This record gives sequence, C-alpha cells and structure tokens, in this order.
Amino acid sequence: MKDCPHVEELPHPQPDPLSDTCLECLAAGTHPVQLRICLGCGHVGCCDSSPGRHATRHFGDTGHPVMRSFEPGESWRWCFVDGAIV
Repeated sequence: MKDCPHVEELPHPQPDPLSDTCLECLAAGTHPVQLRICLGCGHVGCCDSSPGRHATRHFGDTGHPVMRSFEPGESWRWCFVDGAIV
C-alpha cells in the first residue's frame, strides 16, 4: 500500500453511495462488473472489466482521485492519480 496525499483530502465522513449499482450501465442496458464508489462524492460506477469503465470515466470527468471497492467484504481503495492501492 502506498502513502497518498489524496486520502487525507477526502471528506469525513465518507459520502453515502448515490445508488446501489452503476446507473450508467443500467441506462445502457449492460451488466456492471465489480462496483466501485467514489470517495469524493459517492458516485457508484463499474470497474474497468465492464464495457463502460464508468468508475474510471467518473474520475476523468470529475478529477475525484480515490475510489473504493463497493463489493461486499472488500474495502481496498485505489488512487487514480497515483495509480496505486492506498
């Protein structure tokens, strides 16, 4: 795990999820693979194994750097800026 200055900048408490699935996949009629939650705003998007790559797209659109797995039993976080688990 890497030290990441972006983790210190996250809101406290962390935002609630804005949905329980990837709404972009739902709108497109595709099935999300492995959900991720943005720790900046609570957006829920699919991982890069999904056709839409909506979690990564959310980072590109907003610049929100850190997301966490939204899968049951997982709590790891990823920083898009640092390209590392944080």
